[in-house]
Amino acid sequence: MKANEIREMSVEELNVKLNDLKKDLFNLRFQNATNQLENPKKITEVRRDIARVKTVITEKTAG
Repeated sequence: MKANEIREMSVEELNVKLNDLKKDLFNLRFQNATNQLENPKKITEVRRDIARVKTVITEKTAG
C-alpha cells in the first residue's frame, strides 16, 4: 500500500484499515508457525503497512 493512498483516507477509515492489517498479521504469523506460509516476506510488508497507517493517524490527530 502506498503512503499517498493512506494519506487520502479519513481517520475512521485508517482505524478500520489498521484493525484489518493487524488481523492479517496475526493470520500470517499463525501460518508461518504451522509452516503453511508460502511467502514469508508478506509478514514484513504487512508490518510496514501497519507502521505507515499508524504514522498517518498520528499526523492527522496531532495536526
